[in-house]
Amino acid sequence: MKCRAFFLFYTVVARGKQSAARDLQTPCPCLSDPEKAGVFVNYHRESAPIFETKVGSNTYSISERYLNQSILSIQPPNPEPKSPQKVNSTPQMSEDRSIREIRLEKLAQLRQLQKYDGTTYDPFATEKFKIDHSAKHLIDNFDNLVETDEGKPKPTILFAGRIVAMREMGKAAFAHLSDGDDKIQIYVRKNDLDETCENAWPAFKLLDIGDHLGITGYLFTTKTGEKSIHVQTLTPLSKSLHVLPLGKQQTERDEKTGETRVVEQWYGLTDVDQRYRHRHLDLITNREAREQLLNRSRIVSEVRRFFDARGYLEVETPLLQLEAGGAAARPFLTHYNAYDLEVKLRISLELYLKRIICGDVPKVYEIGRVFRNEGVSNRHNPEFTLLEWYEAYSNLEDMMTCVEDLFRHVAEKIFGDTHLHGLDFGKPWHRVDLMTAIQERSGIAPSELTNMINAKAAMKRVGLPTEKENNLGGIIEKLLEHFVEPHLQEPTFIVGYPLETSPLAKKDPNRPGFTRRFEGYVLGREICNAFSEINDPIDQRERFEQQLGERDKGDDEAHPMDEQFLFALESGMPPTGGCGIGIDRLVMLLTGAEHLREILLFPMMRPEIHHDNPDIAED
Repeated sequence: MKCRAFFLFYTVVARGKQSAARDLQTPCPCLSDPEKAGVFVNYHRESAPIFETKVGSNTYSISERYLNQSILSIQPPNPEPKSPQKVNSTPQMSEDRSIREIRLEKLAQLRQLQKYDGTTYDPFATEKFKIDHSAKHLIDNFDNLVETDEGKPKPTILFAGRIVAMREMGKAAFAHLSDGDDKIQIYVRKNDLDETCENAWPAFKLLDIGDHLGITGYLFTTKTGEKSIHVQTLTPLSKSLHVLPLGKQQTERDEKTGETRVVEQWYGLTDVDQRYRHRHLDLITNREAREQLLNRSRIVSEVRRFFDARGYLEVETPLLQLEAGGAAARPFLTHYNAYDLEVKLRISLELYLKRIICGDVPKVYEIGRVFRNEGVSNRHNPEFTLLEWYEAYSNLEDMMTCVEDLFRHVAEKIFGDTHLHGLDFGKPWHRVDLMTAIQERSGIAPSELTNMINAKAAMKRVGLPTEKENNLGGIIEKLLEHFVEPHLQEPTFIVGYPLETSPLAKKDPNRPGFTRRFEGYVLGREICNAFSEINDPIDQRERFEQQLGERDKGDDEAHPMDEQFLFALESGMPPTGGCGIGIDRLVMLLTGAEHLREILLFPMMRPEIHHDNPDIAED
């Protein structure tokens, strides 16, 4: 008995009984009495899910053959006895066999099928397969590749990819092969394969959606007008032991750019938790997510090209440090066995890069991982990628210009336009004084923020707590966070930060108590931080001592004393401008991602906890 009433909605990998059951609740219309159809799902945890359906007193399971076509075929678990299965027949699903077991049996059969030269169709035996065209190139240049002089054979095409769709029709079949970026249809016919290689058709029959396949053949157009490859030889290149959540897509191709975009998608991998845990499935099945993740790498590459073209030298500095400085953050701790030392993972790149400036290397930058042992949110991750650059003989205003140029350059090179998500990175950023912005948004005048008593009174007046504040700088930045940041939607530099919260920035000679520092904001989020750097070693030592005083008061994020850095400053550092940008936030901003995990290939996740009940798992 076969019924096409249920369509597979494969969104579950680890804990999907409820979502799967939702999609299987439609009674079968071909039952004589649909009202008696009590449908439920048994979920098994053997690598890939197996669904069973109960109708009345009968239990039915999913056929592997129809599962590959995203259609449920229900079959009685105890069918009438059949004749013994042929050696090379396709293994079928049964009540007590998992999909993985069936595919392992197919793999074993592929390893037994021999070619004329004595080799087999073992998909894992092939080390290399030559590919001469991508799927996109084949489609975009189809007319040129398919044309031949009269009487000459058609050019041979070598292509390989993952099978993402398959449709059998007796002794012929159509399938789609994807190389990740695009896909192309192939046409396979038994008679053609029999002419070129022994057992090629039985080998093809043992392939499943998800397997990788290499082919040779020639281009042609089907009766429906689809550009395709007529297969002459085939080479299995991998065997997927799991059912991939590919779903269904309606796509269209832009005739001008040649890009294929998804117009509509059904089913597929939609469980966000599983997308993050099994990112390889997300890359295979979700084109939009794939493009966003790949754009991250493209953005980082373009950032490097930007600084390389301006004469900056890319360097690498230590991840393990005796004193983790350069930012206000708690570090991760670890033990260095070889030296029997307690060390910290770096929280910034700054101090080592400025030590290189002290060595008369005038322009340096680094893109590297830093680690801050603090909270997690949709904009914060304890492990992240940071860009910092420093230029001798430059100042704060030079850093502003550099930030503007960097955003404009990357937007144009990666996305072809400086107008992204309602923002214009082609024009100069707004420049706003910090104290002026606080007064405009909160009504608190700068004169009220000159001592702790008046400042706390002002905070209470506007409804903010004061218990945790122990210096003027902290109060000023709290007012900035609460009243000003939400209004900084367009690209804006906030200039002039208090001395207490800027221990590495040069003092502003025209404003006692403030520094030559700015932060860049876009869409209400901090995107960069820059200084005219301190190059006075005496002033820097006093700042570090002030920070030690804050640490004694209980601020565990206060900056430590770093004698090695001070020794470098005492050797002489020219006036220098420096800036830092979080690559993760930069990518979020340019791609329009709403959550940090969307642009991380492998975000940190809590381990799944499997209870006695196999249907329950926790994040």
